[in-house]
Amino acid sequence: MPEKRLAVDVGGTFIDFVLLDEDTGKVTLDKQPSLKDQLTECMIEGIDSLDVDIGDLAMIMHGSTVVINTILQEVGSNIGLITTQGFRDVLQLGRGNRPEVYNLLYKPPQSIIPRYLRFEVPERLDYKGEVLTPLDESATREVIEQLKARGVEGIGVCFLHAYANADHEQMVRKIAEEIYPEAYVSISSDITGEFREFERTSTVALNTYVMPQVAEYLSDLENRLTALGFKGALNIIQSTGGLASSEDVRKTPIRTLESGPAGGVIGAVGLGDQIGESNLIATDVGGTSFDVALIMEGRPFEKSETYVNGRPVLQATIDITSVGAGGGSIAWIDDSGAFRVGPLSAEADPGPVCFGKGGTEPTVTDAHLVLGRINPENFLGNRIAMDVAGAKKAIQDKIAGPLGLSLEDAAYGITHLADINMIHAIRRVTIERGHDPRDFTLLGYGGGGGLFASSLAKELEIGKAIVPPNPAVFSAWGILSADFREDVTRTSVSAVADLSVEQIFAQFNQLAEVGLDRLAKSGLLTDQVRFIRTVDMRYDGQEHAVKVPLPSEDDFKGQDLSLLERRFDELHQKTYAYATPGHPTEIVNFRLSAIIDSKKPILPEILAGTGDGSAALQGKRSVYFKESGGEVECPIYKREALGAGDEFSGPAIIEEWNTTTVVYPGQNVAVDTYGNLIITQEGAS
Repeated sequence: MPEKRLAVDVGGTFIDFVLLDEDTGKVTLDKQPSLKDQLTECMIEGIDSLDVDIGDLAMIMHGSTVVINTILQEVGSNIGLITTQGFRDVLQLGRGNRPEVYNLLYKPPQSIIPRYLRFEVPERLDYKGEVLTPLDESATREVIEQLKARGVEGIGVCFLHAYANADHEQMVRKIAEEIYPEAYVSISSDITGEFREFERTSTVALNTYVMPQVAEYLSDLENRLTALGFKGALNIIQSTGGLASSEDVRKTPIRTLESGPAGGVIGAVGLGDQIGESNLIATDVGGTSFDVALIMEGRPFEKSETYVNGRPVLQATIDITSVGAGGGSIAWIDDSGAFRVGPLSAEADPGPVCFGKGGTEPTVTDAHLVLGRINPENFLGNRIAMDVAGAKKAIQDKIAGPLGLSLEDAAYGITHLADINMIHAIRRVTIERGHDPRDFTLLGYGGGGGLFASSLAKELEIGKAIVPPNPAVFSAWGILSADFREDVTRTSVSAVADLSVEQIFAQFNQLAEVGLDRLAKSGLLTDQVRFIRTVDMRYDGQEHAVKVPLPSEDDFKGQDLSLLERRFDELHQKTYAYATPGHPTEIVNFRLSAIIDSKKPILPEILAGTGDGSAALQGKRSVYFKESGGEVECPIYKREALGAGDEFSGPAIIEEWNTTTVVYPGQNVAVDTYGNLIITQEGAS
């Protein structure tokens, strides 16, 4: 039966809404300001604006920034930790490495749990999960009573080798529920099945740290939605780009650390598949941040560990690099007189000066407005009356005057510095990892995607840039493509020589049972589940491992595990530029993803245009292009009136209700069958 699905992407400046009616194929869009203290109200207002009966919605798919913002701002809950005797200070000791080796003043981040709220209890398992010292239940009760007396909101539990045997942690949770039922309890074995004690402890601590806020937010949202007649399912997008039920997210909110940006990457994968672009640099320019991810051969890179505020998180995550560069990024002059942009943002409240809501600091959006790139009469469908004079005054007073620049040069400097910040992020995921950005196509989306896609491609010598239809809500559109997904990992360090093909698949069968059980508990039918199996492998004596996709059982027919070792050698060579075939290898971790595919939306074909875009030409206005020596009478096109096959040269401005695309001098733009803007350099092959 056809359904109506709503995707909601909560950003730092705006909340994006995309409603898909599968019966008619109709897509309805909206944007609302993202006020961090009123997120539920903002979401309800956005749903009301879509002109849909909320009772007709089968599913709301929600990309949330609650977890990442809570950790970044360090405004989580007062929590305690229970751990194995002798491991009280793991969080504080961390690792002995120096992440910033040339920073003589570097200090590691402080533990989010003070020492007086970290407790030990007698218990001990070995690495196989066998009990060496039984859990002291009496001591556990005393510790929980002390945590209750000290008023903690949450209790994290992380025991040594609990990844191999969860019994002791589960016993602690049961005791805690009996003694202190008001507390949120998080155990490491529910979150990660990997070894490395510091990283596991950090992950469970961060999970516990955000649990009360996430639970409160989701409960408030669900109560409001139910009161309005919503009967469908509320699902949250995870850092992997997969969906999880709101009930699961309450227990393990750390899974949604990169929830918002993940939607855009999933959308980029889907769009690339539709138009035949398998190698993409996906760039999301929002109001607060710039997010970039690399897609190769149709798949985004993933990582099993990430860091937030210097703290490790052991979770499967799409490999997304984020920097504080967006439309709301503030331009400022530091104490040494250097001109800088970001990472501080004006956010949605008060927002850029030109929003007229009390902002006083010049931002990237103010600069684009002053340069003539943004139409003050049609910003966000003319919902916001732009204060051009205020933007000019802020840039003149705060940047141009102090630096002795003209107003236009100062505004250009702001946008160019934002370019440079974004380029550094792109280089981190390409050049620094051995990839040439010129071998990829740049995909620009987000509210500022069209403003920056052309300049980023030009600076990086990327031959082609794409701006999809409605780029400002592209991440929400991508969320509609998200599959339900459960990731299960188990550490089991074993020499490959001691294993057989049958033993490896037996291990994965156990993981599959866990994944299927989790999906079933979310109310999903598991008869159409597909699995992705990978192993972390390394040479004997190494510390770090390489993730290797497991060949299928059919591939293994008539072969032994040397097939797996050959694939590892190939990936090791590709990753580190060397390999030692024949050297003994180990499997460290088994990783399985259980996935239920969703129905993917696709971009519809659009009508053919006139060929030169003349039907969409709205007139001209003065736009500043440094490449042309200053202001240029630039043609302005209405994007909705462009048709397939339309093509013209820059400089040009293409406007739509939710964003603006800039085409620079020396660039061409063509409209493809689905309405994507394809921007290329003149003369490029």
